[in-house]
Amino acid sequence: MTSFLEAVESKNQLMAVWSRLVSAQNGDVSADGGVYRMWAESAFGFWNTVTLSDADISADALEDHLYRAAGFMRGRRKAGYLWIFEDLLTPSARDSLRPLAGAAGLELAFSGHGMAGEIDIPDTGHPDLEFRRVESEEDLLAYGEINGRAYGMSLDAGRQAVAGSRLWLDSHAYIGYRDGQPVTCATTVAGPDSLFLALVATRPDQGRRGYGEAVTRKAIYEGMKQTGHHRVVLHATEAGRPVYERIGCTINSPIHFFYLP
Repeated sequence: MTSFLEAVESKNQLMAVWSRLVSAQNGDVSADGGVYRMWAESAFGFWNTVTLSDADISADALEDHLYRAAGFMRGRRKAGYLWIFEDLLTPSARDSLRPLAGAAGLELAFSGHGMAGEIDIPDTGHPDLEFRRVESEEDLLAYGEINGRAYGMSLDAGRQAVAGSRLWLDSHAYIGYRDGQPVTCATTVAGPDSLFLALVATRPDQGRRGYGEAVTRKAIYEGMKQTGHHRVVLHATEAGRPVYERIGCTINSPIHFFYLP
């Protein structure tokens, strides 16, 4: 039951906070039955997101939702992802997910996990890094470029992710600089009773040095200090999962990211 409730929390936080982030990029947010759409027609594919808003989804309902989600995505100009929270499907729906997705024209891009935790961490820093809060358009572009590099997108797509975003400037967004160069970044966005961790990234040539964990701790620490929230909710790739476990988060629902080839 705990896993199911945390999966519901993870899905609800995606819908609540991601909607704000997508809207800040002039995106549209809409619902079609159990299909929830947050789409900015952005070159940064994570701002083009569809998910399923129901819980305990049966195989029949899943088939209908997948076809309607794929139909919506097929009518967009830019590519994006359908997020499926596995723990919100009934056992029969889980068994049917891959073939039903294939019948709707969707393919699996990658998988990850919902994660959450009650966290209380100090502001520890890192000996190689200087942390600076994102406060200007120049900072936003640097933040976006790190994400573009980390996720294998163009630098321009990364810049578009946060360029001109008032919401991002009002969040707890931090960049770690090494020898004056931006190399890693993380942000916490305040929700009603938790912090949502988003767009954690490190330049690929600067990996395996603890930079991602250090900047994540910084963003969480500053978010906790300003909001009083100690619960952190996030969605992790398999590569990022060990970092968040060390910080104090635990996994809940597997998340599968589907796309239209």
